[in-house]
Amino acid sequence: MIAIAGDNIISSLGFTTDENYRAVESGQSGVRLCSPFVGLPEPLMASMIDRERLSDSFADLSPRADGYTMLEKAAILSVGNAAAQAQVDLSGADVLFILSSTKGNVHLLDENEKGFSRDHIYLWHTARLIAEFFGNANEPLVVSNACISGACAQIAAMRELETGAYSYAVVVGVEMLSKFIVSGFQSLKALSPEMCRPFDVDRAGLNLGEAAAAIIYRRTDGKEEAGEALLLHGAIRNDANHISGPSRTGEGCLRALQILLQEVAPGDLAFINAHGTATAYNDSMEAVALASAGLSAVSVNSLKGYFGHTLGAAGVLESIISAHALANEAVLPTHGFKCGEKERPLNVVDKITHTEKTFFIKMLSGFGGCNAALLFKKNTKRTPPCHTQ
Repeated sequence: MIAIAGDNIISSLGFTTDENYRAVESGQSGVRLCSPFVGLPEPLMASMIDRERLSDSFADLSPRADGYTMLEKAAILSVGNAAAQAQVDLSGADVLFILSSTKGNVHLLDENEKGFSRDHIYLWHTARLIAEFFGNANEPLVVSNACISGACAQIAAMRELETGAYSYAVVVGVEMLSKFIVSGFQSLKALSPEMCRPFDVDRAGLNLGEAAAAIIYRRTDGKEEAGEALLLHGAIRNDANHISGPSRTGEGCLRALQILLQEVAPGDLAFINAHGTATAYNDSMEAVALASAGLSAVSVNSLKGYFGHTLGAAGVLESIISAHALANEAVLPTHGFKCGEKERPLNVVDKITHTEKTFFIKMLSGFGGCNAALLFKKNTKRTPPCHTQ
């Protein structure tokens, strides 16, 4: 068991967790129609970080702004904000950095991109830059496993902390859009021309998004202290169904859920935060897996309508928002959901509701048939944050 000591989110909806949570709670979405890259065949619906605000915020943090890409700036700024909340010195030998990203600075593969060495393309280099910014000399870990990367990184943090080698683990998930990323999803015909609609009968595809989300985990040694949410367990199960298509039977997802259900009864779950990308096959697969696991009656939501699909940052960002919702005794609605899932009955949440339950599950699935699930518990000793209006 490990505890969240501090967290931060930078996205289109804000540069702090509080800004982001308040926006989601009030029903705001950061997804907009935009044309950010020259040479793409059509505009896209996407959630993008304000570059000017990011540059200004980073300049306030460090005078060394020219040495970092936008992705690196976003990650460093998010970690710094989380550290300030946790009041942790990140330079300590007992602190481990873990980077979660699917693409990193992939835009630098374009020969027209200038100003950075080739090393910035590599995730190991990005991870080192982030750790070194905070004076941390430990070799950071890199987790890049498609869209379950954010969950895998948190499971890695749990394992490392439980060994006793570290007291703190900094998990940062970050993704910035590029022509490379957008064109890839366009070629798969996976993008929706309108606001995404997770689990809806009329869903037409996903919206992409950008984010830098950071969680600082602390080893609890079995003690629950005020002000923290707890990560109890995590499971990864790969079904290797297809390079991009999810299993129609939801086998890998089901097996990950079954591991967690050894620790918690369905009736004790406040909600399940699904992957919920709003593609036809992902949402159907999750519906099948949830039904097979006996979870059809549990409240289910997706946050993709607020932030878009933030790829390697999704697992971290959505865990943070869900943990803060549970602390506020709230189950957040699924933005864009209107009509209901067509293959299987699901209890998809379409309006904010109250809960007094203390557990939630975070689900993720990704290319290559990878699946992950995390089990969180609200610390009943904590004082809930004042997010609600």
